[in-house]
Amino acid sequence: MRGLFVIFTVCACLGAAQLQAAGDAAAGKAAYALCATCHGPAGAGMQTMNGPQLAGQEAWYLERQIKAFKDGVRGGDPKDVFGMQMRPMAMTLPSDEAIDNVVAYIRTFTPTNSPSTLSGDAAKGKALYALCGTCHGAKGEGMAAMNGPALAAQNDWYLVTQLKNYKSGARGTDASDMYGMQMRPMAMTLADDQAILDVVAYIKSLE
Repeated sequence: MRGLFVIFTVCACLGAAQLQAAGDAAAGKAAYALCATCHGPAGAGMQTMNGPQLAGQEAWYLERQIKAFKDGVRGGDPKDVFGMQMRPMAMTLPSDEAIDNVVAYIRTFTPTNSPSTLSGDAAKGKALYALCGTCHGAKGEGMAAMNGPALAAQNDWYLVTQLKNYKSGARGTDASDMYGMQMRPMAMTLADDQAILDVVAYIKSLE
C-alpha cells in the first residue's frame, strides 16, 4: 500500500511539473503580438512575411526552434535570409519562461489546411516520403521520439524553402545543431528541385 502511495505521489509531482512547464497562455498572448506580424494572428502563416504556420505544431519543437534561433544555431548563416530575420524576434523572449508562455498561447490555435502554392507530383512524392515518414510519421503528424516535427498542414512554400536550405547547407551545418545535422543527409536524398516539389505535394495530400 505504501508503495502505491509513493508511486502516486511521484506521478502527481511529475504531472504538476509538466503542467508548470506548459507555460501560461494568457501571459504568452501579449508576447505573441510581435510574432503575429509574420505568422498571423492565429498562427496560420503569412507567405508575404516568410512566416510559416505555427498552429498545430507541438510544444517541444516550437520551444527548441525558438531557443535555436536565440542561441544562433539557426538564423546565423548569411544564406538563410529568412532565418536571420527570425533570430532578433526570438531574442525578444528573455527567458525560458517567456518562451514557454508564448508557446502555450500558440498551442491554443487550431491548424488550418493551407492552400497549395506549388505544383508537384504527389504520386511520385509518396515513394520519396517513405524515408521521411520514419521520423515525421506516416501521416506527417510528427514523432517526438524521433525528433521529427509535424509536417501536415504546414505551408508548402516553407517546406520547399527548408529542404533547399538543408541541401545548400544554409541549415543543419552548425556544429551545435544536432537535430539539423540529422535532417540534412535526409534532404540530400532528394535529387533535385522537382523531387522536392513532388515530396512536398505528397505531404500536402496528407492534410
